[in-house]
Amino acid sequence: MLREKESRERLTRLQERVGYYFHDPELLRRAMMHSSYTNEHGMERLECNERLEFLGDAVLELASSEFLYVNYPGYPEGEMTKLRASIVCEPTLADCAEALGLRECLLLGKGEEATGGRTRPSITSDALEALIGAIYLDGGFASAKEFVWKYIMNDIENRKLFYDSKTILQEMVQERELGELTYRLLKTEGPDHCKVFTSQVLIDGAPRGVGSGHNKKLAEQAAAYQAIRRLKEGGACI
Repeated sequence: MLREKESRERLTRLQERVGYYFHDPELLRRAMMHSSYTNEHGMERLECNERLEFLGDAVLELASSEFLYVNYPGYPEGEMTKLRASIVCEPTLADCAEALGLRECLLLGKGEEATGGRTRPSITSDALEALIGAIYLDGGFASAKEFVWKYIMNDIENRKLFYDSKTILQEMVQERELGELTYRLLKTEGPDHCKVFTSQVLIDGAPRGVGSGHNKKLAEQAAAYQAIRRLKEGGACI
């Protein structure tokens, strides 16, 4: 568990990375506060980041919708909806959270820490939405939108692959005649209420990607996404 001084230092570095400095640093701290932490410290459940996550989810939907409306003028409503879904899904948000270094800032209970909560996509993606909610409350919609556009609505061509990576990978494998496509469950971790599945995708028997998620479908989608990127880049098997 993080000590208070170390936690404050990490939150300061996070503000430096994202280029937004909170007027009320307590909002940022709460955005990183998982329910396991508040439970362990005898705090009220409402003091964890779940309410901020709820708010951030709504802000993210509006900001991402505006981005797509402005930058994809040729897309009909259905295509924008599909693209938005691929960008704001859990694997994409967890990927963004990882890039921003959110996992090191999380405030977790000892049990959650011990079972790998700091690397769990469901927790890191929720923390990212809570961060968006905190920025909105602290600096208004303009600040929150700037954050979303800069750190989430970037690299869309790769991020949108998350939406249906398995189908896209299947089409690529068939088109290139690469062989049989299969998935293998590598491991399952965590308590029953919050399990993390890790799956591997193999093409013609060779490992091409590994991914994790809170169910097998998400884990396979994440693994397929990694395989797609490697195929596009001409990368070697892993």
